[in-house]
Amino acid sequence: MNYALLKRFLKDWTLPVAMTTGTVFYLLFAFTPGLEEASAFFDPIFDTIFPMFMFLILFVTFCKVDFRRLRPVLWHWWTGLFQLLFVAVIVGSILVFDIHGKNLILLEAILTCIIGPGAAAAAVVTQKLGGSLEEMTTYTFISNFLCATLVPVCFPLIDPAADMGFLSSFFLILYKVCLVLVSPMFLAYIVKHSMHRFHQWVISIKDLSYYLWAVSLAIVTGTTVKNICHAETTIGFLFLIALLGLILCIIQFSVGRYVGHFFHRTIESGQALGQKNTAFAIWIAYTYLNPLSSVGPGCYILWQNIINSVEIWQHRKNQESPRKH
Repeated sequence: MNYALLKRFLKDWTLPVAMTTGTVFYLLFAFTPGLEEASAFFDPIFDTIFPMFMFLILFVTFCKVDFRRLRPVLWHWWTGLFQLLFVAVIVGSILVFDIHGKNLILLEAILTCIIGPGAAAAAVVTQKLGGSLEEMTTYTFISNFLCATLVPVCFPLIDPAADMGFLSSFFLILYKVCLVLVSPMFLAYIVKHSMHRFHQWVISIKDLSYYLWAVSLAIVTGTTVKNICHAETTIGFLFLIALLGLILCIIQFSVGRYVGHFFHRTIESGQALGQKNTAFAIWIAYTYLNPLSSVGPGCYILWQNIINSVEIWQHRKNQESPRKH
């Protein structure tokens, strides 16, 4: 009985458990005497295997996609328009009010959580919530292209020290996006149409991409905790960044669901606008803006996955309710 309860708990709250695991393991290895060398040894290994996990997550997800149904629909454009509007408000505020110092870092932290593309794993959550995998996958591509266009335009405007030309930055980001998105999709397409037995084996493993994502989430959470622990600022300022990230996360999920209800796609649009590729957002913040702004998307990981966990728990509860009557 206890085993069944534990299994049910882990199934309902996989994402918080993954984040807690990543946090505990980082703190254990980083602050336990005698384990510092082990921490330094594993750090580059985790940096290497994380993209591999993302590749596997997307490959498994794309194996379930009907490629004939990957086409833009109306809610894609409205959701993208609101993302563009949010970016314009933040960048415009920085330029009009000539914001500098800590206030600039706060707005940069918010901006990275807005301008970042929709998470590749959003398709995994959308499918678990009963939404359209194909429509969500299509929007993932649209939002990544939008991000690749906006970043090289906006970042030099708000941070003149960001030394990047438009074309070079555009193609650099687009190249990274292609590695993350296009490669596993291309491989999944080949497997689906020419390796039928292997394809059936992959899709027969229930929730495989979801649990792979949980492992990758533990890794990126540990990395985020490391960045927070080594941030050269006050606890109060870090708390403020985290609080703003929470408020922004709620706003983006809410606006996305509001837009989606006009098209009967509340699940898809909510995930599209609210669930961000935070690993990518951390990279662009650390690379092109004040490194401290990377704490923003780092905290956003926590908030979006708490919301995801509650959504998944509620969806499973709603599915089981009719069976009890």
